Amino acid sequence: MRKNLDNGLLHAMSALVRVVDAGSFTAAGAQMHLTTAQISRLVSELENRLQSKLLHRTTRKLALTSVGEQYVKDARTILDLVAQAENNVAGISTQPAGRLRVMCMTSFGNRYVVPLVPKFCARFPRVNLEYSASQYVPDLLAGGVDVSVYLSQHLPDSGMIAQRLGVTSAVLCAAPKYLAAQGVPKMPRELAKHACLRLLNPSISSNWELSDGKTLEILSPIGPVLGDIPEVVLQGALGGLGIALLPRYNVVDALKRGTLVRVLPRWQSPEIGVFLLTPSRHFVDVKTREWVELLKQEIPAALARDAEYFEDAQPKARSRIKA
Repeated sequence: MRKNLDNGLLHAMSALVRVVDAGSFTAAGAQMHLTTAQISRLVSELENRLQSKLLHRTTRKLALTSVGEQYVKDARTILDLVAQAENNVAGISTQPAGRLRVMCMTSFGNRYVVPLVPKFCARFPRVNLEYSASQYVPDLLAGGVDVSVYLSQHLPDSGMIAQRLGVTSAVLCAAPKYLAAQGVPKMPRELAKHACLRLLNPSISSNWELSDGKTLEILSPIGPVLGDIPEVVLQGALGGLGIALLPRYNVVDALKRGTLVRVLPRWQSPEIGVFLLTPSRHFVDVKTREWVELLKQEIPAALARDAEYFEDAQPKARSRIKA
């Protein structure tokens, strides 16, 4: 058995890693163009070779044994080194090509990611980039997505590899005409008397969480507009329908134009993390690496530029209007 498997040891390692990343023998088989039985046999032969159980198998889920966890960790390192060596010899690292599937949350992507697409495609004309937008936690493996950018206060434990690109937050704002007609709230609790325009986002609490750096206020707003994309809520705010709590990148341009103004400028949401997600460190090909590097180069700088506006516009801590 050992002699027969030596010739296909890397193949068996790859199968095991794919099973762990995909969560099932069937999904791993689809990715490797093998049957479920073939994948199962590769893993079983690997266990026989090692004389150790690597996976706990049930009808509902798979789980690594303690031995399996260490073996998979080492296998990833070995497979990455082999792939890197082959790429270096073949010169593939200078020739990104093929289909690249990327995903991003809708409005964040419109502002920060979509403008990078022409730059990337011009640099790598042999890459066919497929871009999709979604507000929900992506299933990268099931969707065949190579890279996703996702925003969340608390990133779920999805098994994906996450790299933090930066942070943003949400701020309160409204049209001047709404505030002229309804008044300007002075404290978060006064928002209960106002029409609040709400963003339904699976990655952020449905309540409004507001912090001034010392106190956290949690509110349950009500109002005439509820949308699962920021653009709906933004248009409601621009139309004078109420007060909105929206990510800074959604409202920065309207604030600069004066079509929206800040409400309770000392208060904002807790930080929202901006994460770059990939299915695995293993089998990250050159076109994916180049896209990831471009995002890591451009997005933090763009977030910082927008953040400067809010830092400059933030009222001084000692500045108070006396009654």
